[in-house]
Amino acid sequence: MSTVFALWKRGLKAFVRNRVSLVFSLIFPFFFVYVFGAIFKNEFIDNPVAYMLSGVIITTVFESSLNLASSTVDDMVSGFMKEVLVSPVHRIHVAMGQILSASTVSTLQGVLIVILGLFIGIEFTSILTPIFVLLAMICVGIVFSGVGLYLATVVRNGQTFQIVKTAIAMPLTFISGAYIPLSLLPNTLKIIAYINPMTYATAFFRMIVLEKTGLSAEQLVNEGLAIEINGFIITPFFSVMIILGIGLIFLTLATRSFVKTDFSRLNRSKNDANELWS
Repeated sequence: MSTVFALWKRGLKAFVRNRVSLVFSLIFPFFFVYVFGAIFKNEFIDNPVAYMLSGVIITTVFESSLNLASSTVDDMVSGFMKEVLVSPVHRIHVAMGQILSASTVSTLQGVLIVILGLFIGIEFTSILTPIFVLLAMICVGIVFSGVGLYLATVVRNGQTFQIVKTAIAMPLTFISGAYIPLSLLPNTLKIIAYINPMTYATAFFRMIVLEKTGLSAEQLVNEGLAIEINGFIITPFFSVMIILGIGLIFLTLATRSFVKTDFSRLNRSKNDANELWS
């Protein structure tokens, strides 16, 4: 398990050292709060700022999980993965290290935004709420880090990966209810939203942040915290099951794809293997 820890530490160190990226990852979400915040000012929402921030936080965790997979592509092309696999380590441990590193960094970004959000609108009245918020971010981070790793092992090219990542992240983000309420979307986009995993992650996470766990299913639907499809209400419990199911599928696919990848056929541009153990 030392390999898992080393890769996890490496990703964490890279995150801390990249201060410019860290600053912009904190500023950019609040830009969306400012731009889209007015949309949420309706009679059904008690705290529009917290409502908007909760969606921004979970989409930040989602996008960061996918973005960090680009480092996996760089590691493949640079020859770093070949250097790691020369040592007697199991590939599954390397995959676990990459996933845990990406999920930890994305969760930390979410935590930082939550902390800043406490000063502008988010309020927690229960001591358990921050714990549930953290667990939800960890869950989403791990699930979509698995998605990112699977894409990285399939694409294996940095420029192509960025295009694929953007093509996936943008629709899933904007058609999830995080920025624009589902009730305002046209019927065609609503159908797409219903098969969007981020729709359920957003609804579940927003319910936790707003501390609405005691509401009935009908009340959750009225407040945009649960999804109703042809009279069937997908409760937060079902939302969690959907996310965990998707996570299990992609974590399995990512691990199998990573184990079968032939890194010897990928071009090498640099060697940073020593950084892993420094």
